[in-house]
Amino acid sequence: MPQKQMLFPGDTLEPNDDVIGDSGTSPMDHDAELRLLNDVLRRAHGIERHDQVLDIGCGAGQTTRESARMAAEGGALDVDLSVEAIGRARELAQAAGVRNATFVHADAQVHPFPSERFDLAISRFGTMFFLDPVAAFANIGRALRPAGRLVTMVWQGHEQNEWSLAIEEALGPSSDEPASEAPDPFSLADPAKVEGILDAAGFTDVTFTDVHQPIYHGRDVAAALKWVRGFTCTKEVLARLSTAPKERALGRLREKLAAHASSDGVWFDSRAWIVKARRR
Repeated sequence: MPQKQMLFPGDTLEPNDDVIGDSGTSPMDHDAELRLLNDVLRRAHGIERHDQVLDIGCGAGQTTRESARMAAEGGALDVDLSVEAIGRARELAQAAGVRNATFVHADAQVHPFPSERFDLAISRFGTMFFLDPVAAFANIGRALRPAGRLVTMVWQGHEQNEWSLAIEEALGPSSDEPASEAPDPFSLADPAKVEGILDAAGFTDVTFTDVHQPIYHGRDVAAALKWVRGFTCTKEVLARLSTAPKERALGRLREKLAAHASSDGVWFDSRAWIVKARRR
């Protein structure tokens, strides 16, 4: 069964014309949103010049381009469920002159990767949505060489993430509503649970590094509101409301965003884990 796509911070596929991103001309996207977290993750990868890197859920390919540059004598393979994201990633890599990166539209849970091909598998918020995480990580593990490494960034719990709390406080909890069809961005927040999954999938030496950095939601309140309204969790709640309650909820959300606005944009606190492991 294919992995579900998500629209939460970290993997948004609906661009907005809000900000200048990492290329200097990019629209508001998850690369702009996560740029401070991405800096931390990039330093954690430990990529060497001859490494072959597998990037899971790459989006528009920022992490793949960075990995390919660091693995100048090796290369990077990027897989993502979105055809649009893969197409954009190819375009950006070509424009940037990155020639040792390959982009494939595929589901990392079941894709037949070459066996023992990669030195390192990385992901920036792309591994929390596996329908069967043990099987998915085992499939990725088979693509790694013996003692190959896994480095993935995942969200810590809802309560540790100000952006998620702000949305809930503005729109209301969904506990009394029908179960959401959206994937859970916090499914890998519990270290004990993650360690158990990775152990069952054939990994060892699992470690967790706390990452505490703000995330960017747009240059001003209007841009941030447009961005947050694109999240699946936001759209699901608003779709259930009639006109007047919907407008009140949006008013509360604007107030939350305004409270976090500054001269350099709208920012929210966030907490994530960098999870590292090694193929057993």
